[in-house]
Amino acid sequence: MEISGIISAIVIGIVIGVLGRLVVPGRQRIGLLLTIAVGIVAALVGTFVAAQFGLAETKGVDWAEWGIQIVLAAIGVFALDRVAGGRGRRR
Repeated sequence: MEISGIISAIVIGIVIGVLGRLVVPGRQRIGLLLTIAVGIVAALVGTFVAAQFGLAETKGVDWAEWGIQIVLAAIGVFALDRVAGGRGRRR
């Protein structure tokens, strides 16, 4: 992977992570770096999943691929919030 590919993955990961965080209702107790990490992983996994279904290479904007990535990021943000948010919280 070239440096431009790494930079692109980080930028797209930031966007996907923030969009995934916006989809999850309520306040999340995870930090910005975890949100970015979730976004990067969701972008990579979402691209793989979209490719398996033949949705990664389309003409124009790959809306289906973006949708998969955002859903995966939302799931990741929700899961991390539940794990990280559970510590130090009164029940």
